[in-house]
Amino acid sequence: MLMLAVLLTVGVILVNGWTDAPNAIASCVVTRCMPIRAAILMAALFNFLGVFVMTRLNATVAVKITKIVNFGTDEQSPHRATLALCAAMLSIVVWATLAWRLGIPTSESHSLIAGLTGSALAMRSSLDGVNTDEWTSVLLGLLLSVVFGFGLGFLICKTVARLCQRMERGRTQPVLRRAQIAGGAGMAFMHGAQDGQKFMGVILLCTYLSAGQTPDTVTAPHWLMLTCSLLMAIGTAIGGKRIIKAVGMDMVHLEKHQGFAADLAAGLSLLVCSLTGLPVSTTHVKTMAVMGAGAAKRWRSVKLTVVKDMALTWVLTFPGCGLLAFFTTKLLMRLL
Repeated sequence: MLMLAVLLTVGVILVNGWTDAPNAIASCVVTRCMPIRAAILMAALFNFLGVFVMTRLNATVAVKITKIVNFGTDEQSPHRATLALCAAMLSIVVWATLAWRLGIPTSESHSLIAGLTGSALAMRSSLDGVNTDEWTSVLLGLLLSVVFGFGLGFLICKTVARLCQRMERGRTQPVLRRAQIAGGAGMAFMHGAQDGQKFMGVILLCTYLSAGQTPDTVTAPHWLMLTCSLLMAIGTAIGGKRIIKAVGMDMVHLEKHQGFAADLAAGLSLLVCSLTGLPVSTTHVKTMAVMGAGAAKRWRSVKLTVVKDMALTWVLTFPGCGLLAFFTTKLLMRLL
């Protein structure tokens, strides 16, 4: 059962690679600052660095993921808890794959939280399976990610446009190209700091639950950090083009200065949330930053139909993935 839980978590990390991680490099690719293969290699390297550095600076995000739900402590709980975790991971893979088929960048962070919550509720058959304090920080992170992402994207794009308006285009484009590559690397770093920590926390949670223990701290070995980063990179290489197109082309037609503004805004927002221990959605932050950068040029440049589709997916993620995990857990507990 432990092996099955770990394998399903690996599947979730791969899905994260093709539905979530491409957000970090979408701006660089669609503005032709980098070819997609080079961007994927850069994302893999900086995802690893983000996991490695931030885990040592502040591993609060990983700890919160292990404590957001309570699977119980009775003598039968190791088997039942691991079974519930398997159901949660399976539900996340199914939900995220459906969203990917539609070309909509769903949030793996919120799918993870919804899946764990639904499985814990099914296992405990009561609200005792949810730690409300940790859930409060999740909702706070959701609100801050929307406000910070859009607001900073708008302000930074306005500032960059104002600074460059009297300069020759031929002189600004190479500078903006290098700046955007740096911004994309920073976004990949912060994606690893956030999502890499979350999935490491899940894998460590698998081992704790199988032993009937509750983790107080998170200490991840280097091989686990590297594995998570490589799996994300493989997932991005397999199916990232669809999400890169949705974020970087379908929603807003980005220019180089807008792409740089979006990456910088999203990276700064994720840095603040990571240092304060708030598990937030990198998809939400980056998408809102892209919207803010697009709106800074003209509000009509943001395609509201695409935004509505994304918003609908985000709104449905918590109840949809949560219910899927709930009923999958009930089914597996009855069968096994």
